[in-house]
Formats: sequence, C-alpha cells, structure tokens
Amino acid sequence: MTDSMLKKDYLTIDDVDVSGKTVLVRVDFNSPMSPNGDILDTKRIRSHIATINDLSSAKVVILAHQSREGKSDFSTMEIHAKTLGKLSGKKVDYVDDIFGSHAINAIKSMKNGEILLLENVRFYSEESLKRSAYEHSQTIMVKKLAPHIDIFVNDAFGVSHRPHLSIVGFTQVLPSIAGRLMEKEIESLSKAGYNGNHPCIFVLGGTKVDDSLKVIKNVLANGSADKILATGVVANVLLAARGLDIGKVNLDFINSQGYLDQIVVAQGLLEQYKDKIELPTDVALSNGKDRVEISIDELPTDYPIYDIGLETIVSYSKTIRESKVVVLNGPAGLFEQPEFELGTAEILHAATESAFSIVGGGHIASALGPMGLEHKITHTSTGGGACISFLAGEKLPGIEALKEYKKRVRTVA
Repeated sequence: MTDSMLKKDYLTIDDVDVSGKTVLVRVDFNSPMSPNGDILDTKRIRSHIATINDLSSAKVVILAHQSREGKSDFSTMEIHAKTLGKLSGKKVDYVDDIFGSHAINAIKSMKNGEILLLENVRFYSEESLKRSAYEHSQTIMVKKLAPHIDIFVNDAFGVSHRPHLSIVGFTQVLPSIAGRLMEKEIESLSKAGYNGNHPCIFVLGGTKVDDSLKVIKNVLANGSADKILATGVVANVLLAARGLDIGKVNLDFINSQGYLDQIVVAQGLLEQYKDKIELPTDVALSNGKDRVEISIDELPTDYPIYDIGLETIVSYSKTIRESKVVVLNGPAGLFEQPEFELGTAEILHAATESAFSIVGGGHIASALGPMGLEHKITHTSTGGGACISFLAGEKLPGIEALKEYKKRVRTVA
C-alpha cells in the first residue's frame, strides 16, 4: 500500500501503474466561447494538462462536455481538441462519436502516448439524468465503453457536484481514481480552517445568496471559520436581516433573484453567530453616472448598491491580511464597471498577502486575470458550484464515488 493510499480516502495516479493501459479521463473543458465558436478562455483546459502529462505512458481517452442543450455555445469538442494540442504540445485526435463503432474503433487502434478526445458527452441524453452510480453503470454508454477501458480517472472537479453518468457511472465497473486537478482541489479546499490554520476568514459575496448562507452555517457550526466578511448581494440580504431598510430598489433585486425568503434564514444566522458575521459599515451606490458612498446609517436609498464602501474595504482588507487562510467566493460588487471594481480588487489584493488564499471558481475567479493576480493566489478553484458545495459541507457525488471505489478494493493492479 502506498503513502498516498494511507493518507487519502480515495485513490490517485500514484496508486496505479498506467503504463500501457487505456485510461478514460473525465475532464471539465467547458469554456466560454465566442459566437464564431472560438474558445475565449483556455484556463479550464490548461488545468488538466498535469493529469494528461502524468498519463503519458498510457492511451488516454478523454470525455468532456461543452455547455448544455438549448445554449448557443452547445458545441462539438473539435476546437477543444485543437486547443489542448496547442497548449500541451501533444497530438490530440478528435472523434465525433461517444460510444458508437467510430469511437470504439478509434480507441482500439490507439498506441501508448496517444490522446483521443471523444464527442461532447452531453450530446447523449442520459448523461445529465440524476441517477445513482449503479443506475448510470447500467446505461449503454458504460456498457459500450467500459470493456475497452482499463482505468477511469475523474479529473472534473467542476462538475463533480452533479450525479451525472460520466462522473459516477464508470466507478461501478472500472478501477477509479482521482486526477491531479481533482486531487489538488480536494487538498486545497480541505485546508480551509483545518489542521490548525487559524484565523480562517471566509469572504462571501456575489448573488448566490442561498449557497453562501449554507456555507456560513456549515463553516461556523463546525468551527472551520473564525469570521465571515459579507459583501455583494449576500451582504445586502444580511443587512436587511439585521433590520436595516436597504431601499426598495435593492429589495426588488433580491426578490427578482428569488432570495427574499433568505432574509429569514439570514436572521437566524445573525442571532446565532452575531459576533462572527461582519457586515459592511458603508456601501457604494450608483446614481446612474457616479459612485456615491454612504454610511449604512444613511440608508434607505433610492439607488442600487453596487459595491462595499471605502471604510469597509479598509477594515476587511486588514482582517484578510492578518489571516492564515482566506476563502473568497463571489465578488464584492459590480466589478465589471470600473467605478465599482474597488471592493473586489482591494479584497483580492489583500488575499495575496494572506498565508494561504483560496478563490472559489465562477465570477470572482474571472476578475483575477484582468487584475494581474492569477498567479498570486494560492489556489483558484475550477468549479464555482462544486467549490461552494464542498465548502458548505455537502457530499459531492463524483468524489463520493471515488471514495466508495477505494472502500471496495485495497489496491489497483
């Protein structure tokens, strides 16, 4: 048994001899695309290269998706194969088939070191059905592909919060391990508040209020977080929960997002953890042309709140710099508009001075590149929804399936 197996409750590439094997790798290549079909950001594709490089002695068959049915960027994987080839410096073949004879013949003819990207797995209707791992293992896709595969690798952390066929189905019938990206995500996110890494600060913002409140409840209940700093719409909901009139325009926005009922949830959290949840003392408004800052004592307002104010920025930044771990999920405001990027920018800059910084995937991660901070954050998650589910203490089906496989076997031949 290897050191890796002793430390982890799932298997990794270190536990497997991949040489000469045919390895099926589920990745998350889902990328923003232009109307012309060009990939606008290659970050997610680049994030899997470490895994692919560590499988260089194997025949690597890749399963991936792009968008979903009904969306304008729901496309084939052809451009992704070309992009992976350019980024990795390796030849990557593409086949416009998932498990038909064209795909099977292409897999059978592979040689060691070759890479094959199959078609968009979401072209197969059963992929996105919410089923158990066993039910997915009985589908035609698994039954057709599995006989030609030796090992399954889940490297798609970003979609592992979904019980989809290509995430959990193969774990029932094939030796199943975590890829390098999956391993990095689990290890990095698990450091939030554990192993004596205190003080641990969570900075939660953006518009996904219900998810953020779940995270607050979990990390304060289990003691992994010492303090919550609220920004964005999350802060507006908490301010309203504290009894402040934030103005009709801001309440109307909260209602339009379906989060009005979350004010009651927020009230309960404030009552239980009032000393650990910090709210803005001032906010920045948009009067239609300028940034206008007011103290929360000056509320209500007729203008939308688009950022936290300077006093709050200074206070939050000091707390973040003094932390051993800081986890950021969701922007502090409407950072896409230059006059309202200050809160998000300053908080991210402060995070780079923390001993260990984690930025959740999604919206806030997209701010790092333009601000020149992408390589100054300790860990940037590749999965927004998966990251916040993990931090909220929820069990991710993709990770649980890997753990279940390790429970069934002691090692992989």
